[in-house]
Amino acid sequence: MRDVTPTSEAESDTGSARPHTPPTILLLVRHAVTDQTGPMLSGRLPGIGLSATGSEQAAALAARLADLRPAAVYASPIERTTQTAEAIAARHNLPVRPLPGVIEADYGEWTGGRITELSQTDQWKLVQRTPSRARFPGGEAIREMQARTVAALETVVSEHLGETVVVVSHADPIKAAVAHFCGMHLDLFQRLQVSPASLTALRFGDDPSGGALLLTCNHTGSIDALLSGGPHG
Repeated sequence: MRDVTPTSEAESDTGSARPHTPPTILLLVRHAVTDQTGPMLSGRLPGIGLSATGSEQAAALAARLADLRPAAVYASPIERTTQTAEAIAARHNLPVRPLPGVIEADYGEWTGGRITELSQTDQWKLVQRTPSRARFPGGEAIREMQARTVAALETVVSEHLGETVVVVSHADPIKAAVAHFCGMHLDLFQRLQVSPASLTALRFGDDPSGGALLLTCNHTGSIDALLSGGPHG
């Protein structure tokens, strides 16, 4: 009887074996604080940079991430994200590359509004409870925000296979992206917390459209676990 014991790919056809590609690590960073962070929905308003506290947060974040040695640093093209990214990029003599696809949501008529007032509206409740059905008045649908954020991040990952990349963005786009890559329904994305100057890390294989492993979310402490390849067991 013929031996049908399976052999490994390397044993059967060494020449055609695919080379191993290291995972791609995507570091999603929310910008540090401004004077308006918290009370106001800043949205895409121009001219809102980091506060003194925010600049300190960005510097501390850059120090925490220094040993991760990113190959590239991208940022939403808004002052507060660009300034946060610049602090990180300066550690590695890298330019900050603008990434319009991860810009803050277009809040339309809500832009510049007080959150205490907006939270009393029926539309705000819809945004919180069933965001997949919500559109900001005169602005962007949350599904649209998620789609263009995911598309931008998939492009970044495909261009940096096997590398570590930083993308500085905003809370809602980051939460929506995490929901997508981790197979979470968009209606649950409001259950995620993404604080100013926090780190959310995703690990991708060769195909970014195939999902990702969430290494950490809303992280503000030591990155030792990421340096060692993440928790095991």
